[in-house]
Amino acid sequence: MTTLPDRPNTALLVIDVQNGVVNGSHNRDSVIANIDTLIAKARAEDVPVIWVQHSDDNLKRGSESWAYVPELVRRDSEPLVHKNYGDSFEDTELEVLLADRAVGRLVVTGAQTDECIRATLHGGFVRGYDVTLVGDAHTTEDLSPYGAPTPDKVIAHTNLYWQYHRAPGRRAGTVSTDQVSFTTDDAG
Repeated sequence: MTTLPDRPNTALLVIDVQNGVVNGSHNRDSVIANIDTLIAKARAEDVPVIWVQHSDDNLKRGSESWAYVPELVRRDSEPLVHKNYGDSFEDTELEVLLADRAVGRLVVTGAQTDECIRATLHGGFVRGYDVTLVGDAHTTEDLSPYGAPTPDKVIAHTNLYWQYHRAPGRRAGTVSTDQVSFTTDDAG
């Protein structure tokens, strides 16, 4: 259903599951386990797995906090997108990688829910992609001391509103890990 013509494929995005990003995040271990399950499923179905890695003043490239968590292992054949902004599309080669693979649908996982996950969801959607959020495969840190809701509420709210997000010719949706389908004729 994507508005991108001739893009029948789906890709799994693994966004910013880096030591310094998910250390102390809500349900860290179960979220990482769910992402690992999805990576295995994508690989078994020959679905592209695209890794996204953030760097900024707090996540210096090459540092331990910048590195991906040891539980998740990227294969050399799987693209790694380096980014400096919340939206994984912004000033990166992500769009070229997806076009080369005829991808019109994204399945999104990772961190942080209230920044890079939301920015990438919307960034992909406004660029014409169908975008599915895996509701139990994203997380965020506790920013409630700064006035934000607690992480469980941030995650629940994001899952809720993305479930109902719509636009002409595109689909959004929220599913759990066990509901993910990598076929494009299924919103899950």
